[in-house]
Amino acid sequence: MPIRWQIMLVFLIIIGVSFAFAATRLTNYVSEYLYQQRIRQDSISVERLATTVAPLFQSAQSDALSETLKSSSNELGGRLLVLDNDAKIQFDSFSALMGTRLQLPETLAILSGQPQAYGLHALQEGNALTGNYVACCASSIIGTKGNLGILVFIADVDEMMASLSLVRRELLIVFGLVAAAALLAAGFFSHLLTRPVLALTRTIQNMARGDLSVRAPVTGSGEIRNLAENYNAMAEQLESLDRSRNQFVSNASHELKTPMTSMKLLLENVIYQPDMPSELRSEFLQDINHEIDRLTHIVTDLLELTRMDNHQMKLDLSEVSLSDIIMESIRMLAPAAEQRSQQILSDIAPNVTILGDHDKLKQIATNLMDNALKYSQENQSISVSLSVKGKKAYFAVTDHGVGISADDQKHIFERFYRVDKARSRETGGTGLGLSIVRQLVNLHHGEITVDSMPGQGSTFTVTLPLNGKDGDAR
Repeated sequence: MPIRWQIMLVFLIIIGVSFAFAATRLTNYVSEYLYQQRIRQDSISVERLATTVAPLFQSAQSDALSETLKSSSNELGGRLLVLDNDAKIQFDSFSALMGTRLQLPETLAILSGQPQAYGLHALQEGNALTGNYVACCASSIIGTKGNLGILVFIADVDEMMASLSLVRRELLIVFGLVAAAALLAAGFFSHLLTRPVLALTRTIQNMARGDLSVRAPVTGSGEIRNLAENYNAMAEQLESLDRSRNQFVSNASHELKTPMTSMKLLLENVIYQPDMPSELRSEFLQDINHEIDRLTHIVTDLLELTRMDNHQMKLDLSEVSLSDIIMESIRMLAPAAEQRSQQILSDIAPNVTILGDHDKLKQIATNLMDNALKYSQENQSISVSLSVKGKKAYFAVTDHGVGISADDQKHIFERFYRVDKARSRETGGTGLGLSIVRQLVNLHHGEITVDSMPGQGSTFTVTLPLNGKDGDAR
C-alpha cells in the first residue's frame, strides 16, 4: 500500500477511535443523566403515593383506593398498580390487569426485602403494558400491620429513549462529517508529506537505471529536507566514485598496456632478427626484464590498494620507534643517493615512539624519500626531519626539485596521476606510490599534506598521533 494511503488510513483510524470513544462517553453521560433524573422524580412520587394508599389498601377501601390511583395516574402520566404480597394485581388504574401476576424484576426485588426498585424495559409487541420502552418504579406499601403489598408505577419512556436515539444519530452525522474532513485533511497533508518522498523515490529509480547524475529536489524542512540533502551528498559521492573507478580502469589499462607494448616490440625484434648482435640482444632482454619489473610493481601496488579499499589490510600494531624506522629508510636509500651524488640531510628527534605498524610506517618513509630523490637533480640534497608537538609526531621530507603547481597538488594523491608523465616513467614510478602512502597514513589515523611551488621543490609532511588514534583525543 502506498505511504499516502497508509497515512490517510492512520488518520481515519485515529479520528474514528477518538470519536467513537468520545461519542460513547457522551452518550453514556446523557443516558445516565436522564436516567437518574427519571429515577429521582419517579421514586419520590411513588414513595409519597405508597404512604397515601397504605391506609386505604389496609382498610380495603376499594373505591377510594381506585379513585386515588386513577387521579394520581393522570397526574404522573403513567399507570399505577397495587399488588399484594404474592405479586397479584389487586388494583389497576387502567382497570385491565386485575387478578394477574406481574413478574418483573422490580416486584421480585420488593418481595425479597428491598424498600424500592427501579428499572427500564423494552417491551415486545402485544404486551399488556403500554409503550415500547417503559420505566418501572416499585415501592413497598407499609401499613400498621407491616408490609401490605407493592405499589408499581409504569410510565412510557419512549420520548426519553427517542432523545437518546436522536443524540446517537446526531453523533453519527457529526462523525461522518468529521471523518470526511479528516480524510480531506489527511489527503492534503499526506500529499505534502509524500511529495518529496515520491520525488526521492523517482530519483533513486533513475539512479538504479544507471543515471548517477540525478539529484533529489531539496524542499521543505526538518527530516525530509535532511533526507534529501543526505541523499544528494551520497549520490555525489557515488558519482565521484564512479568517475574515479572509470578513470582508474582507464589509467590502469594504459599503464599495463605501455610496458606490454614495449615488451612485444622488443621480443619481435629478438624473434625476427636471429642474426642480431649479441650485445644488442642482451640490451633488448635487459629492457624486457625492466618492463617485467615495472609490470610486477604495478600489479603489486594495485593489489595492495585493492586490499586497502576492501578493508582487508590489517595493521600489526605495537609500540615502535619512529626515529629508528626513518633512520633505517635513510640507510637503505643512501647507496642510491650516492650513485647520483645526492645527499640525505636528516634532523631526527630521538626516541619518538608511536603505536603503529613497523613495516607500513617504513613503507611510508621509504616511498616519500625515494620520490624526493627521484625528482631531484644530481648533486642536490633532500632533507628529512622528525619532531614531536603535543601528542603528534611530524615527519617531513623536503626536496629541491621541480616543484608541483597548485592545480597538480589537488590530484597528486590520486591513482596513476603524474605531474610529469614522461619523467615519471623514466624514473620507474607506477603512479601509485603517493596513493598508497596516503592510504597507509589514513590507516594510522594520520594526515599527509604537501607544500610546494614550481621551481622551488616540495615538502611532504606526515602527521601521526603518538597513541595510534586521533591526535586530538584526550
